[in-house]
Amino acid sequence: MSPASTPSVETGYSPHRRTALVLNGTGTAGAYHAGVVRALHEAGVKVDLVAGRGIGVVGAAFMSVDGAERLWASGGLWGGSSARRLYGWRTALRMAAWVLAVTLTVVLLPMVGVVVAAAVYPVAYLLRVLGVGGDVWLTMGFGQFVEWVFSPMILPTWLPRVVVLGLVVLLGVLAAAAVRVWIRGGRRRRTRSGFWWALAGTPLDVLTARGWLADGLWQLMRGAASIARPGPTDLGQRFTDLLKENLGQPGFRELLVVTHDLDARRDLVFSLLGAGYDRPGAEPEDRVLERIDLAGEAQRHGFDALAAALSLPALTEPWPVRFGSRTVWRGETHRLCDRPGSIGRVLEEVARAGAEQVIFVSALAPPAGPRQLAPTRRDGRGRLGEALATLEATAERDALLARRSHFKAAFEIRPVHNPVGPFDFGGCYDPRSDRMHTLAELQERGYDDGHQQFVGPVVGASGERIESAATSRP
Repeated sequence: MSPASTPSVETGYSPHRRTALVLNGTGTAGAYHAGVVRALHEAGVKVDLVAGRGIGVVGAAFMSVDGAERLWASGGLWGGSSARRLYGWRTALRMAAWVLAVTLTVVLLPMVGVVVAAAVYPVAYLLRVLGVGGDVWLTMGFGQFVEWVFSPMILPTWLPRVVVLGLVVLLGVLAAAAVRVWIRGGRRRRTRSGFWWALAGTPLDVLTARGWLADGLWQLMRGAASIARPGPTDLGQRFTDLLKENLGQPGFRELLVVTHDLDARRDLVFSLLGAGYDRPGAEPEDRVLERIDLAGEAQRHGFDALAAALSLPALTEPWPVRFGSRTVWRGETHRLCDRPGSIGRVLEEVARAGAEQVIFVSALAPPAGPRQLAPTRRDGRGRLGEALATLEATAERDALLARRSHFKAAFEIRPVHNPVGPFDFGGCYDPRSDRMHTLAELQERGYDDGHQQFVGPVVGASGERIESAATSRP
């Protein structure tokens, strides 16, 4: 919610309405979500339904099972150092880059000798002109060194061997990574040219993000018990069982997650709603195919929905989900991932779930105007993040303009300025403020924005109106 839009949205808030919190974004946006959630939590803002897309499913999942404090606590998901490793370059690509760098350095050694020679001989000439001495020793010593390097037993012999060894190691690293991906996939889905695709692979690693989320959920659910983390299916079953059994209790909230099915080319809506809002009756065919009720036969897909939302389209491997034989998909295995444009679908489903007012949280600053251009990022993940943030910003703007009328009131919480890109987990330099911005600072910014843009002007103003109406009543 930008400062200019504050007066128009303050008038519509009511704590008695069914309220949905929608968390939208990718990567580092989760830290901003954690700060906003903390502000809402401390202010006691009533939230009936939490929905997420992308990294927003992390905050939604923890809020739904009374674990919101683990988002910002010291040593928690965003309070610890484990988040710095999320969405890094694939290990195989990093190792391949090191092998290529070492091999290229060895190949360029003869060129280094030529460059050094271009500097040695002028220095020797300068020493002779100055009468300092040592010029003969310098030129003769360097000449003997060059003669030794280029002798038949040295450079012509070991240079080709080093190059061949580097190529063999490079192919070995890529092949080992391909076999690992093939084995981990469990051959649940037949693929064409699967080995070659695994050999090339996607650029970013999502396994660390999935393990990070799974560890956080399991620590929350197991409590003080020292029990090994179960597999994805068992973890998803326990998560949905915990939410289903406690839905309606203090701290537990309804959950809605939207992902995209690459095979069916449609969005899938995973939800666990309260009685009276699940609406399991007659629905159109598309709704039957796309709506997955986590309170029913799909309970074991609780973690599948979260893992799929963390998978970025084309940048990471999708998450394979095998549906039950009694579902509409008849035991098929589909590849699921996130879709930046699905935020519109999230808002539609939240409205279908009976939400009368929505709190929309995004880590993207409002669109820039004239004379607000920023320098282009030159690092790989930074440029990928720029493109992804642009797609998300456009989808957010269109979704809010088209779906705002679905609610009696809609509120936005977003930073005025946020230089941290989706993949800047280690922080980044901001040329506008000429300093580094960290993930911890982004979380604090979310906390401040939650208070300044919603708790104070919206919730506080609502309380004043309710109090004034009560005192003026005869």
